[in-house]
Amino acid sequence: MTIEQLLIQTAARLKVAGSTTPRLDAEVLLGHVLKRDRTWLYTWSDRCVEDAALTRFETLLAARAAGEPIAYLIGEREFWGLRLQTHAASLIPRPDTECLVEAALLKATKTSGRALDLGTGSGAIALAFASERPGWQVTGVDRIADALELAQANAARLGILNVEFIESDWFAALADQRFELILANPPYLAPDDPHLELGDVRFEPRSALVAAENGLADLRHLIITAGAHLEPQGWLLLEHGWTQGEAVGEALRHAGYQEVTTLADLAGQPRVSLGQWIPD
Repeated sequence: MTIEQLLIQTAARLKVAGSTTPRLDAEVLLGHVLKRDRTWLYTWSDRCVEDAALTRFETLLAARAAGEPIAYLIGEREFWGLRLQTHAASLIPRPDTECLVEAALLKATKTSGRALDLGTGSGAIALAFASERPGWQVTGVDRIADALELAQANAARLGILNVEFIESDWFAALADQRFELILANPPYLAPDDPHLELGDVRFEPRSALVAAENGLADLRHLIITAGAHLEPQGWLLLEHGWTQGEAVGEALRHAGYQEVTTLADLAGQPRVSLGQWIPD
């Protein structure tokens, strides 16, 4: 069977299984097995695929047809132009989270400073920011040891040196440390959110997705506690659900943050809220 025949057949199978991007899924999985990019697959579409590769491809295909995320199957995902290793101990980095990085970079106007990424997971946010601001020292924290190991491996593989990763439940291990910027993409889905039963989210760790109080508990906790770890004039930036912008903005203002703003994601939905810490 040629590459093109295999891709046509596979895309049809994945479409029936419910994939919204069946051809792309097929190309990414086959490229991973053959260790080739998608351009190569198109260029050499008339080549036949060897039996050993077909067997490996079929294993991945069956897992994808069952809904398992592409990022977990091939072990990586691109974020901010960085190829990040992924596994089931952490969330899959998503394009919408890049607007959190963009907002942080706009606030990082000095040549040096300290930034904190809470619940760093794969290290995506911390590494993206650190790659753009080499004069800053970036700290990423997570309470899951496997996630920290993944983040550290990503930093080493990418050669990003101005970042460190620490095991901590939010601020617990940071004592009296202070930062100019604090960023977080905390759990913000309600326990009964229907999205938990859809797509890739079904396979991601619930502890990184779900929060009490209709998804607002962790966001409110960070808003209340972050001031003790922000430098005067520092900024807290939070990713949240598209229906939560008003509630998060209100919580920021109630806690004493100034210049509170909510920014839209790539789809134009409210996704990131931020406020400046100006103590009395």
